Amino acid sequence: MKEYRVYWIKEEFARHYYYKSDILYRFIQEFHDKQSRPDLVSQFHFITESFPKDSIRSQLVRQPMNTLKKKSIDNHFEIGNSHNYISLHIAEKQIKFRCETLQDAESLLFPTLRRLHTYLFIVDSDYENFGWISPVKLSSGYNNGQVLYS
Repeated sequence: MKEYRVYWIKEEFARHYYYKSDILYRFIQEFHDKQSRPDLVSQFHFITESFPKDSIRSQLVRQPMNTLKKKSIDNHFEIGNSHNYISLHIAEKQIKFRCETLQDAESLLFPTLRRLHTYLFIVDSDYENFGWISPVKLSSGYNNGQVLYS
């Protein structure tokens, strides 16, 4: 099973780093490697939001086709359906989960997370695979006062 981590990035930073996700990935990796550095810890907490653990857990269980496979122990539980399952742990600033394929997470976990927030960054713990769970939402209007003439 592969292990992944999900981070809720604040909107202002997500918009700035959406197309520079390699920089965000390197920062998160450095934060995990060097948690003794107070500057990295402070920056990490500044750019990330906390996950509402109870809300996520209840929404995951209420999602159609999901069933709770194991009881929650210290915010660790398993959800699944007749075909697949994922094991997850919801911490304050990250969600760690294990699954056979990302398709399992796409069907069991990501729909609930997308309803929560659109700027969620996912990192594969073993490889340099990373990215956003959802595409960036563009504003419907162009309102910075500039007009293009042809």
